[in-house]
Amino acid sequence: MLGTEVLVVLTVTLGLSAVRSALSLVDSLLQPVPLSEQQVALNAPAAQAELVDLALQLLRVLQLVGWGALGAYLLVRGGIALRAVGLDARRPGRDALGAAGLAALIGVPGLGLYLVARALGVSLAVAPSTLDQTWWQLPVLVLSAAANSWAEEVVMVAYLITRLRQLGWSENGSLLAQALLRGAYHLYQGLGGFVGNVVMGLVFGRVWQRTHRLWALVGAHALIDVVAFAGYALLAGRVGWLP
Repeated sequence: MLGTEVLVVLTVTLGLSAVRSALSLVDSLLQPVPLSEQQVALNAPAAQAELVDLALQLLRVLQLVGWGALGAYLLVRGGIALRAVGLDARRPGRDALGAAGLAALIGVPGLGLYLVARALGVSLAVAPSTLDQTWWQLPVLVLSAAANSWAEEVVMVAYLITRLRQLGWSENGSLLAQALLRGAYHLYQGLGGFVGNVVMGLVFGRVWQRTHRLWALVGAHALIDVVAFAGYALLAGRVGWLP
């Protein structure tokens, strides 16, 4: 039954996102315009009316929180305490330091990889946000970053690696599987997004396998996304290399 549970969870959450992402990349490749001249937005308006757009953005945040909560709930229901996967408040200071270190380790090289992929023409121009400049723009971007981080790290790392272990997968096998899936649901960004997120998955997954501190991964991912989302919103149009 565990195998069925994993398939259902991935179908409801990030597994289906990977299929959509792959199809999005295929569609981009079929366009007459090269990948390097196409653009994709990570946070885009969902409606023309400002308050309706705000409501839809918050619903997306709630959906991501729900995905992570589903993974955590199923682990607890299966007899695995949240403390065992690192979702507790025993070591807030060390988790915060770990988050900052991981964010720097992944974020800076990740930006370099993106620029190289763009120069090689194998990645779309990624605009972290095309939301209108409203009073709620920055708060929503921060919430989106936090929700993305929570959903991805709980489902991909704590839930998926744990379940694959229980199904008899090796540590390296489960690590590689979740890293490839993480890369797959970023394929819509092009080859750069895929490779960068596979590397991120390998690093984050291995850190968790050794420390079992998930809050450090959630915090690191959130820091990376907050800097990308909010930084872009503040600097777009003022820095030449930003799309």
